[in-house]
Amino acid sequence: MKKKLFSIVLMLLLSLSLFSCNNDKEAISIYLWSNQLIDNGYANFIQSELPEVNMEFVVGNNDLDFYQFMKDNNSLPDIITTRRFSLHDAVGIKDQLMDLSSTEEAGAIYDSYLKDFVNDDNTVNWLPLCGEVDGFVANKKLFEANNIPLPTDYDSFISACRRFDELGIRGFAADFTYDYTCMEILQGLSISELNSIEGRLWRQQYENVNSSNVGLDDKVWPKVFENMEKFIKDANAIAEDISSPFSKNYNAFLKGEIAIIRAGGANVVSSTKTENFEPIFLPYFCQDDEEWLLTYPAFHVALNKDLSKDSSRKASALKILKVMLSDSGQKKLSSGQDIISYSQNANLELDSSLNNINNLISNNHLYIRIASNDFFSVSKTVVSKMIKGELNASEAYQEFDNLLKASKNQENEAILTLDKEYKNEFTPDGNKSYSFMANSLRNMYKTDVLIAPFNSFTGLTFIGDYTEKMVGYMIMPNALDAYKTTLTGSSLKEYIRKYVEGNAGGCKPFNDNCLPTLSGMELIVKKEENNYVLVDVLMNGSSIKDEESYTITSINIAAKMGQFGRLGFVKEKLRVRNAWVEYIKNDGVLVEPNKYISIQ
Repeated sequence: MKKKLFSIVLMLLLSLSLFSCNNDKEAISIYLWSNQLIDNGYANFIQSELPEVNMEFVVGNNDLDFYQFMKDNNSLPDIITTRRFSLHDAVGIKDQLMDLSSTEEAGAIYDSYLKDFVNDDNTVNWLPLCGEVDGFVANKKLFEANNIPLPTDYDSFISACRRFDELGIRGFAADFTYDYTCMEILQGLSISELNSIEGRLWRQQYENVNSSNVGLDDKVWPKVFENMEKFIKDANAIAEDISSPFSKNYNAFLKGEIAIIRAGGANVVSSTKTENFEPIFLPYFCQDDEEWLLTYPAFHVALNKDLSKDSSRKASALKILKVMLSDSGQKKLSSGQDIISYSQNANLELDSSLNNINNLISNNHLYIRIASNDFFSVSKTVVSKMIKGELNASEAYQEFDNLLKASKNQENEAILTLDKEYKNEFTPDGNKSYSFMANSLRNMYKTDVLIAPFNSFTGLTFIGDYTEKMVGYMIMPNALDAYKTTLTGSSLKEYIRKYVEGNAGGCKPFNDNCLPTLSGMELIVKKEENNYVLVDVLMNGSSIKDEESYTITSINIAAKMGQFGRLGFVKEKLRVRNAWVEYIKNDGVLVEPNKYISIQ
């Protein structure tokens, strides 16, 4: 009997030891470019495919300057994703990234796409995940109702715009209020030039230098601005377009008030569901009668070179990379069939509403945009001035060149200096970096308790100086708001339960790192297989009282807070990121982290 009991105990200890070892493994940190990858279930999908791998997901920032700052502080994550990407901006962190050129995933990407991601030493640090297409979208039924032929080239495009203008219907409108629209139309109209031998040579030179000494060339780019100037006049772009949001143009488009708008494939697929409406995607018609699709990856992914120091961690990271670029992984990024595959490993089928662009894809008439931070900002500045008539083509070329070659923006003076570093990792007591942020925000909002979803903070809590830009980077970028109310203890527990156990409008935690951050109180959570159960909520070591009232500040995106309207939440005027920057600028008090969670 004793021998049998000893065997049972031994098996139990072995089981607990294995469980402990799995939990004790250093997590693979994965920084996501947007909260969108949480909301659409992409992060959850990756974890579910590799349950044996300990992962920590963080919503970082869609900006390579963010990761340059992390590298400078020896805190570059294991896996990085970004949507706004250019080799030009990535050169500064290149020496800290793994060469992926020999991986199966890189080998599966078509050469016509991969060429834009090859460094001048033939290494490959970044891999693109499936592509979105951008161009013009026409209201086909509006064309038919007015007996106007659909455009097939540049001249017929402009002719159609003018005929609609004569009928009192705007022929073409674009949302030039956005930097990406200015940048994409500027490049889209001249893909033939930019994809020429001279254009490719210039791009290779520009992309592989992270400095301000490479401006525009004098062979290709003067023609680019001539094409843009002609298009502004031909398509009747007006100053009001500079402040016109996409939603305004899109709604007018659906009503038949605009015949053609700048949009993407996703807009075609979604608008096919509108009754009595038939959209059709149009490519960029270049003035040499060539047709092109402008495309850009849903996001890009890179791996930290330090993973190679631990064979086990490197193997886990490469497994994650394989899942991210798998057929199932890329399909998870779009349920509307509006993306194209860059890889032979992913069989992505376009929606039937996009059938007319299949020939451009098969003939490889696709162009991946130049998308450095400078190109975004300078395109917005220069194209806006062209639309307002302040610059002609040659002046625009010169100003763009000057701005591109100007010294990098001088960093503002530091508005925050941290003399302690708080690790961005989940431990049995919670995440110290997140606790520091939550405690400081609770002090800022002057509330009894503050609750924050796990994706609220970016983990930028390093020793050293922070500029205003970097202070803003400490908060998740995707429209995070603060909501305040007063709840009884019983109502507060039920509210917190939704963050711990999940609910229809929220995000069900799929690993420890996904549990919420609490300030002012402590969570007692029980882990049951793949679920978490809220056991208790403590304040000063004792259970909160059901009948007592507490002020609560909840930070979240608006889409997740709508379901809690009956609880009387009132939104603060400033977004959390803006309020946080102002708080720091006004010498706001920072509060040390503390234990805020216990998992049983």
